[in-house]
Amino acid sequence: MPEYLKKRFGGQRIQIYLSVLSLILYIFTKISTDIFSGALFIKISLGWNLYLSTVILLVVTAIYTIAGGLSAVIYTDALQTVIMVLGALVLMFIGFEKVGWYEGLQEKYSRAIPSIIVPNTTCHLPRQDAFHMLRDPVSGDIPWPGLIFGLSVLALWCWCTDQVIVQRSLSAKSLSHAKGGSVLGGYLKIFPMFFIVMPGMISRALFPDHVGCVVPEACEKVCGAKVGCSNIAYPKLVLELMPVGLRGLMIAVMMAALMSSLTSIFNSSSTLFAIDIWQRLRKKTTEQELMIVGRVFVLILIVISILWIPIIQTANSGQLFDYIQSITSFLAPPITALFILAIFCKRINEPGAFWGLMFGLVIGLIRMIMEFIYRVPSCGEEDRRPAILKDVHYLYFAIILCVLTAIVIVLVSLCTPPIPEEKIVLENSAKELTIKFETVKLKRNYQMPDDILEEKDLF
Repeated sequence: MPEYLKKRFGGQRIQIYLSVLSLILYIFTKISTDIFSGALFIKISLGWNLYLSTVILLVVTAIYTIAGGLSAVIYTDALQTVIMVLGALVLMFIGFEKVGWYEGLQEKYSRAIPSIIVPNTTCHLPRQDAFHMLRDPVSGDIPWPGLIFGLSVLALWCWCTDQVIVQRSLSAKSLSHAKGGSVLGGYLKIFPMFFIVMPGMISRALFPDHVGCVVPEACEKVCGAKVGCSNIAYPKLVLELMPVGLRGLMIAVMMAALMSSLTSIFNSSSTLFAIDIWQRLRKKTTEQELMIVGRVFVLILIVISILWIPIIQTANSGQLFDYIQSITSFLAPPITALFILAIFCKRINEPGAFWGLMFGLVIGLIRMIMEFIYRVPSCGEEDRRPAILKDVHYLYFAIILCVLTAIVIVLVSLCTPPIPEEKIVLENSAKELTIKFETVKLKRNYQMPDDILEEKDLF
């Protein structure tokens, strides 16, 4: 993806910037959260220390990622996907049967109140809109405009321009395979509503004192974090409801899911660093050197991510989903704006793209730093955060940041010389010539009638 921007705009600074920003996003939103959630699951399942669990998880994951490369990652991902879907399907049916199916879940969830509460507060009560996807635009925890437009900004970055995802498509045997894999992945994304979200609500309904705790002292006893224990909802359900044999399967499923994510990120991170950064520093590097540098860089990423885990434990009231989406909202929208404009607007040039990215980065970092300085108040505490944090939801901020970045990119591009037309025309001509050549080959191979396809019309 950084290489595409280099071809589109020329120069190297945008390519290097995107590579560095992608690596930062991986540390804050992917590697550290995957490591933390995997270690948390091992800790709850086996009772091991959180950091011992982290080391074991990383050692196993790193061995086959570093040894096998992209091929090992893709083959294990394909196998693990089947195990994940089957295991989650079994747990979903067991959970729904336990609460009395959907109607029983609605009733039990509304009464899932922990026994220890903070007096004169309502934070222990389940949300009234818990079963609504489109929630109030002002008071909703995921307001509907943010859900539709804000998450779309983040999804465009993640599923269309993120190296971890795109590298999968680029490794396909053909364009048809790449398209088919993307379509299948889209259908699989429907499942989490039933495999993850609703089982999490079932866990809250069945174990309100654990999953729904609000008093810091009580939460610390349950999961070791004072800000809340919602992150243990799924592993708690696995350990309490699954029979012995299936419980082992589900532990394998959870580990497979987390290791699958980690291997993908490790592989893409090493690619970005070795190709876009290290190769710039050492022009005459060998392939063997690039491979060694990529592996060493993965180890450095792991160390930084482990050091970041204590921050994750206390951020966003201990809710991993909110933490991941909020950090992404501060850093990813400028990338989304740039790629949309780069593809659909020919007038956008390199200065506009670069200064738009810089503007978006500064604004996003200011908001992110403020989020870490002013923490979300605990239950019963007064909210003393600035209005920009208290009243502007992070998904609304993602929309605003994306629009502002797009405006800056367009304005700077209009105020600076456009990319020479012949460069764009030459690239388009090369693409068209390739398509025509492939079409002629098709005609010859399959002996298509001349009235369907005429060579003289192509050249």
